[in-house]
Amino acid sequence: MTDIEDKELLKRFRDKATQGYAFNLLVRKYQHRIYWHIRRMVIDHEDANDVTQNTFLKVWKGLDGFKEESQLYTWIYRIATNESLSFLKQKRTRFFIPMIDVEQDLAKSLEADTYFSGDEVSQKLQRAILKLPEKQRLVFNMKYFEDLTYEEISEILKTSVGALKASYHHAVKKLEEYLNLN
Repeated sequence: MTDIEDKELLKRFRDKATQGYAFNLLVRKYQHRIYWHIRRMVIDHEDANDVTQNTFLKVWKGLDGFKEESQLYTWIYRIATNESLSFLKQKRTRFFIPMIDVEQDLAKSLEADTYFSGDEVSQKLQRAILKLPEKQRLVFNMKYFEDLTYEEISEILKTSVGALKASYHHAVKKLEEYLNLN
């Protein structure tokens, strides 16, 4: 039932009699993809679960006002991205931690994470991704792992396609350098 069209989900959500059921279908449809998008940003499983929950709470609260000017998934993805970035910012400011220390903490939690089943090469790639500046990391994850088009990423991040292509190119070059050195 997760292959229900977004227009039908929205129609059911706007009917008070089927609102809860429709939202349940929406969560089932998008939860896995949203979780992994968030997980690639915050790394830790428990943090990713919390941010995913917060994302869907915001979706619930904002869905009545969704104007359908973008695709539903793009709108949810934007919320998830903003929630992830806010979470990382709070983590840095809560403990007055420089970004490099946060990245080191994320790398350590990746290595100790029992939910991450990646082999040594996957862990090496993830550690390399953590060394990227935040925007490059975000663009790389969305393009490489999510296979989103530059146009979709542009809509989510409200950035020009040209800037995204440049960010992705720089990210790939930095990752190649890091992986060749280590």
